[in-house]
Amino acid sequence: MSTSFFLTLLFFSLCFIVTFSHALNNGFSVELIHRDSLKSPLYQAIENKYQRVVSAARRSINFANHFNKNSLTNTPRSTLIPDKGEYLMTYSIGTPPFKLYGIIDTGSDLVWFQCQPCKKCYNQTTPMFKPSESSSYKNIPCSAKLCSNCNDQNNCQYYISYEDGSHSQGDISMETLTLESTTGVPISFPKTVVGCATNNTMSFQGASSGIVGLGGGPDSQDLIAQLGSLIDGKFSYCLLPLFLESNTTSKLNFGDVAVVSGDGVVSTPIAKNYPPVFYILTLEAFSLGNKRVEFGGSLRGEDEGNIFIDSGTTYTILPSDVYANLESGMLELVKLERVDDPNHTLNLCYSITSDGYDFPLITTHFKDADVKLHSISTFVPIAEDIVCFAFIPSDRTDPIFGNLAQQNLLVGYDLKKMMVSFKPMDCTKV
Repeated sequence: MSTSFFLTLLFFSLCFIVTFSHALNNGFSVELIHRDSLKSPLYQAIENKYQRVVSAARRSINFANHFNKNSLTNTPRSTLIPDKGEYLMTYSIGTPPFKLYGIIDTGSDLVWFQCQPCKKCYNQTTPMFKPSESSSYKNIPCSAKLCSNCNDQNNCQYYISYEDGSHSQGDISMETLTLESTTGVPISFPKTVVGCATNNTMSFQGASSGIVGLGGGPDSQDLIAQLGSLIDGKFSYCLLPLFLESNTTSKLNFGDVAVVSGDGVVSTPIAKNYPPVFYILTLEAFSLGNKRVEFGGSLRGEDEGNIFIDSGTTYTILPSDVYANLESGMLELVKLERVDDPNHTLNLCYSITSDGYDFPLITTHFKDADVKLHSISTFVPIAEDIVCFAFIPSDRTDPIFGNLAQQNLLVGYDLKKMMVSFKPMDCTKV
């Protein structure tokens, strides 16, 4: 999304009025629903756990192919994860509240959803929002200060294009957004700037109504920026082990409850020399056993920043040379029979006869922060008695620290201090 768009709408982000303010004193949490969980509207009952792993691998590879090395140029694009993303959040829009499922995307900078009447929309299987039926919906007019993108109806417009060639277009509006707090107390935010999408060529379909942007840009209209001082620039999540068939959900925390503190916490800076909608860290090396695999470099020749941290990509994607060295170290330490991936997707697979095999610990050495990855975060079962290394080599895309590697970690973002913190945690007990 263009900088001029951000400047156009910055004024409106100051219009927040919060109801149920008592719920915000200590922050609040909402459910973060993995697409393959039993509570997800995208859940495929006919798929077994192995098929879900294969589908996740395909989505990660598609993401790698679309999120190419031109992604940090000045081209005004966001980084939507193709194939519907990995996590959903329920929220309501309007008065009376109208429930929606939004795809969480840390690389997008607006909350948008499909609206009726829709000129061109993807096939949404859940009901679509009708602005005419909400008493709190208001278009932002072209006469508004700094508004430069308008349509024939004198309404301010947005246009977002994504790395996979798709786009979303519609009216920029103000509407009441309501989050479903895990305490059971809904929290409403009147006059939230949103995108009412009426022209979309997205690569997905199904129950999801659009995108909930969690990008980090201070001048953007993503959810984090608009919550602003109410959450003090802090949010966190604790991701349950994937492919766990349960009604338990991960949590997305805001404000004081998002603070990551106590024993075992490590923190690393968010690189500042890149578009702020992205969360980019500096990874110095991996280590396993006595072997250290240097990572180094940067995304664009800067002094810092060489890997995206992303909750929407399942697998960790690495440059081919780094991957090869890491795989070599694993081969030296693991004394199991090596087999081929029957799905021809992942490179390093082993035959196992029980779930009890303890694969070597991998330590990721971020700048100022060593994060330990146990077997649950580094190997996945892809068929009966076969597990595979959950890392993918690619020289076509920038490196990505995916959500498998973030399982059972409390991951906190502090956008005032520009830091990401990690703490080992059993996320099933949070």
